Amino acid sequence: MRTQVVIIGSGPAGLLLGQILSNAGIDNIILDRVGKDYILGRVRAGVLEEGTVNLLEQVRVASRLHREGLPHDGFSLAFDGRDHRVDLHDLTGGKRVMVYGQTEVTHDLMDAREKIGALTIYDAHNVQPHAFDSATPYVTYEKDDASHRIDCDFIAGCDGFHGASRKAVPQGAIKEFERVYPFGWLGILADVPPVDHELIYANHPRGFALCSMRSATRSRYYVQCGLDEKVEAWSDDRFWDELRRRLPAHHAEAMVTGPSFEKSIAPLRSFVAEPMRFGRLFLAGDAAHIVPPTGAKGLNLAASDVCYLSEALIEYYNEHSQAGLDGYSARALARVWKAVRFSWWMTTMMHRFPDTGDFGQKIQEAELDYLVQSRAASTALAENYVGLPY
Repeated sequence: MRTQVVIIGSGPAGLLLGQILSNAGIDNIILDRVGKDYILGRVRAGVLEEGTVNLLEQVRVASRLHREGLPHDGFSLAFDGRDHRVDLHDLTGGKRVMVYGQTEVTHDLMDAREKIGALTIYDAHNVQPHAFDSATPYVTYEKDDASHRIDCDFIAGCDGFHGASRKAVPQGAIKEFERVYPFGWLGILADVPPVDHELIYANHPRGFALCSMRSATRSRYYVQCGLDEKVEAWSDDRFWDELRRRLPAHHAEAMVTGPSFEKSIAPLRSFVAEPMRFGRLFLAGDAAHIVPPTGAKGLNLAASDVCYLSEALIEYYNEHSQAGLDGYSARALARVWKAVRFSWWMTTMMHRFPDTGDFGQKIQEAELDYLVQSRAASTALAENYVGLPY
């Protein structure tokens, strides 16, 4: 079998790249080690920057997003028992974010790919890129008790942090930067109306909390917890009680509670791998970088990577130019590191760290107070939150 581009991974990054390339007439095949139902069952974040929405519009998969998504013009920073609203729309000259679940984005992209008849191979085991340092790369995999090979021009590794693409790079050719945070997020999904129409990021002496949503009737809530915590130790009642303690009183009193149907603990880390190109293998999305979810940048960074990579590949096939491919890594990483910085800053400002004590809490509160009192500081926050330009 042969194609022009093999895309490893059928999450949003791989599917979006495949759709852009297919629309440009570039043949591609997507491989994934798991099945479609498993992918659609994964719970992920859902705050989309305008750049991400624009890309989805360009590949004509945004109709349901605009019908069901929730446009947000701001969000609240809660501390000292009060809400302090950050007006994104005002501070950025009319920009906003869209709340629309990553699972829904994935579903829309899968449907669009199936509609045009592009090939995705699910349950492809032992996927492995080969010879990407040569002019004749190929990918092997196993399926239905048989070994398979796809020859190609390029390989796009969109297979996440634990995927095969980055692992295939020789150790001396890649440098990794990592910060592991000393806490996690305990999150639940519940079919209850959100406590507020916009997101609430709460800084409290007991720890961080986030009130988010998937729709007008489905809420996504988080509380900071220790890495040694066990999900089984957190009943729904215990979670709701803890969340109330960390919110301003008017939100705690107004909150509608109910049984959760998903509950998990996620560790937090910042991670970047450099470079993002190795011969004819290109990394994109979580395969190259991870950010803590505090700044809502994970999916959006994957989208900007895909934007840069698709432009480079289209330029190569249409103009026979290597310039975009040669510049891909530096171009993507310049934006990645700014988002990593923003996510790190939001995380350090909003969470209770075990080694900072009461002094650290007061410093956080002073920074938050300055942030909401200064239009210049609020503008910098808003510009990063809605997404820096591609």
